[in-house]
Amino acid sequence: MTDTTQRVGVLARQIARGGSNVFFTGAGISTESGIPDFRSAGGIWSRYRPVSFDEFMNSRQARVEYWKQKVAFAELMAGVRPNPAHLAIVRLFRMGLVEAVITQNVDGMHQAAGMPEDRVIELHGNGLRVRCMSCREVSPLKEALDRIRAGDDAPQCRCGGFLKPDTISFGQTMPEPEVRKAFGLAQACDCLVVVGSTLVVQPAASIPASAVDAGAFLAVINLSETPLDKKADVLIAERAGTVMEGLVDEVERVLGKGEKDV
Repeated sequence: MTDTTQRVGVLARQIARGGSNVFFTGAGISTESGIPDFRSAGGIWSRYRPVSFDEFMNSRQARVEYWKQKVAFAELMAGVRPNPAHLAIVRLFRMGLVEAVITQNVDGMHQAAGMPEDRVIELHGNGLRVRCMSCREVSPLKEALDRIRAGDDAPQCRCGGFLKPDTISFGQTMPEPEVRKAFGLAQACDCLVVVGSTLVVQPAASIPASAVDAGAFLAVINLSETPLDKKADVLIAERAGTVMEGLVDEVERVLGKGEKDV
């Protein structure tokens, strides 16, 4: 039996106990769907200069540049589908073993995989919808993209406000209700599983740490090191899709043989 198999077994038995199991996901879960990390080579920010929130609000030229990036994001997302890691979390949810998913991602892949909208806490927003910066009305991204392709390179709302993809830009305040809910879930959970996050982007990265401080079981599934590796009860440095598929299979085996308390 390999170390990974043993660690997956430990985590499977912990999840199978029930209680409150929360998943915390980052860019590493979506790279396996073909979505590059924004910060990595080949990511959006290696081709475009990030536009800060203040720039967006105060400069039409900045808004035009920002929308160019979002058009590139939309093209990147065309044809992208949830991968085995996203689907594995949904399998566990349908077994009654996942309370919520807290994600740093803006790609909507968890919902596309089948997680209910109200069980996904999006810390950095969602790039598939657009919000007016004045009246706060929300609309589909496609509507704004259609306007841009028709020549409106910095679309505005019917109220006159600036339309912006509903994601968090540099210098923009994190969504308080989502952050508050995420910390509440983390601090009350029995088990928190990090999948595909380096845990370096703050304040989101503080959420798993708050779970540990509250006494939760912590598992980290990530290819590279994280600041919480030494505090993890289970640490697996392998691809998320392979590990998560095997994890769900093992949870089913444990439940089927009544081994969850072993």
